Amino acid sequence: MQRVSSAAVVVERETVGAVDAGLMVLLGVGHGDDAAAVRWMADKLVGLRIFEDDDGKMNRSLLEVGGQMLVVSQFTLFGDCKKGRRPSFVDAAPPELAERLYEEFVAAVRAHGVTVGTGRFRTHMEVSLTNDGPVTLIVESP
Repeated sequence: MQRVSSAAVVVERETVGAVDAGLMVLLGVGHGDDAAAVRWMADKLVGLRIFEDDDGKMNRSLLEVGGQMLVVSQFTLFGDCKKGRRPSFVDAAPPELAERLYEEFVAAVRAHGVTVGTGRFRTHMEVSLTNDGPVTLIVESP
């Protein structure tokens, strides 16, 4: 995920999702992920203190700053490049499971009152963002 001042997703020259200040989340779903992992991840990301307070310290959450979140499905995060010259994606969840958990994640974030923009699952997307900081973190479910 990245802290952003803006982010957008375009599919076939149409903007399908866009946010102002907040988080850009590239969400990868693996074989071991389930509904509990999705809820944990949603709670973690909306509460993670990575926005600056009045003293310039990362001490405020997405909820506290009233930020938005853009969520884009990203199975290539599970790409294994250790062998050969082409990544293997065997650790990524099958599309049906990944799409269901992606939608559950978006719903869980929205349940916190956060405005969420999304990409379009299983579609070629053009993603643009302005990283704020820059702040980029890898967050994995337990």
